[in-house]
Amino acid sequence: QVQVEDAGGGLVQAGDSLRLSCAVSGRTSNYAVGWFRQAPGQEREFVAAIRWNGGRTSYADFVKGRFTVSKDNAKNTVNLQMNSLKPADTAVYSCALGFRGDTFSYPSSPASYDYWGQGTQVTVSS
Repeated sequence: QVQVEDAGGGLVQAGDSLRLSCAVSGRTSNYAVGWFRQAPGQEREFVAAIRWNGGRTSYADFVKGRFTVSKDNAKNTVNLQMNSLKPADTAVYSCALGFRGDTFSYPSSPASYDYWGQGTQVTVSS
């Protein structure tokens, strides 16, 4: 049974860094993990994604240069390193896993993923 569990959120100040993790179980290859976020009253938006095989990454424009998504093969975990955080980054961040054709073709679409973590709150104060 495939499961993903996200963790690592917290309260930080503007300019600080935070690293989120997404632990994957039940699947060891040929999948992609995406990170999404949702702020109160707003729609869920794509942050970043990575293919487990090959490590190809994609990012939303608003996080390029600040966030880095990576994978830890030994731990079967995907990490999201977030630097230079801004108050606008405040949201619930969730990781998601998929291995359908759509997952690899449209990694920025929430509909491309079938397994979701419970979400972790990131709050950035000014």
